[in-house]
Amino acid sequence: MKPELVVFDNDGVLVDSEPIANRALAGLLTELGVPTSYEDSLRDYLGGTMARVHTIVRERDGVTLPADFDHVYHERVFAGFRAELEAVVGVADVLAALDRAGVAYCLASSGTHERIRLALTRTGLIRHFPESVLFSSQDVAQGKPAPDLFLHAAATMGVDPARCVVIEDSPLGVQAARAAGMTVYGYAAMTPPERLADADSLFKDMADLPELLGIRGASGGLSAQGI
Repeated sequence: MKPELVVFDNDGVLVDSEPIANRALAGLLTELGVPTSYEDSLRDYLGGTMARVHTIVRERDGVTLPADFDHVYHERVFAGFRAELEAVVGVADVLAALDRAGVAYCLASSGTHERIRLALTRTGLIRHFPESVLFSSQDVAQGKPAPDLFLHAAATMGVDPARCVVIEDSPLGVQAARAAGMTVYGYAAMTPPERLADADSLFKDMADLPELLGIRGASGGLSAQGI
């Protein structure tokens, strides 16, 4: 059955930003006396807010990050976006298929509105996402893994959470979608499938997503047991 609303995460789902962002985060934390590898960053921070980074570093490492941490981090990330960011392979075709099928979609990201707009503009996906369907953790009291952001998106779009499908690539995002009472499909192209095991289904190729969403005939989509 087709969903009434598809809610896309942004980083790692619409745009291939996770390598850029996590290299920047790992490097900056290491410079500030919190040794962090790229792999550490993916494991600990993927899908979370900047507030969550501050909390983890303070509680686990006993380090209070400087007041300009977020600003410096975003400067580095935005420079990387402008130089090399690309859309996730195949996602433009998915959006076109949703348009043809008349299925509404929106974006709900832990990133700031500035980061979202830059990423979508750089990759050309901005034409699919008017301002009215862009939702950021800045819009709610608690970001992922709390359900607030997804519930806010559904309420604004006027859709029952039970009729929404979330597309996520992070464990935090999957947890948030489940807490919101939404179906969630885990995009396991970069994230190890076992970290997304709580999703309703997993897929590794955007070409398989339309079938999962019920908007195209069989194309060999992968179930959670098939990866």
